[in-house]
Amino acid sequence: MPDARTPPHQDQGLETLASPWSVAETIDRLEAAVRAHGATVFARIDHAAAAAEVGLTMRPTQVLVFGNPRIGTPVMQAAPTVAIDLPFKALAHEDEHGAVWLSYNRIDYLARRHGISPEVADALSGIAETITALVEPRR
Repeated sequence: MPDARTPPHQDQGLETLASPWSVAETIDRLEAAVRAHGATVFARIDHAAAAAEVGLTMRPTQVLVFGNPRIGTPVMQAAPTVAIDLPFKALAHEDEHGAVWLSYNRIDYLARRHGISPEVADALSGIAETITALVEPRR
């Protein structure tokens, strides 16, 4: 049996962090944090609720779609294909062991995928810092 606190899919362009909260509370806290940093929340998708509407079940899984046009627009101007990955998305899901994970596309992955220079990609680093600060203990 895999360790319930070992992040899944770590080497596929995703950063995956353990969350100490439920899926819903993780996304609630992330939504509050991104709004506090001036970002717009475009959507909150509850995949488990959608599954239930058609008679299917799945573990808690939610996605938050958010961004800030002041930050994202220059990045998309430099590399228009990054618009497929922006606005930013964060996924909270519960695994088969009851552990909750918060995942997002790593900035270095987006930079490589879309040929974005480090200087331009650096504009997105605040997003990763906000997400990481949300679930990592204060030092």
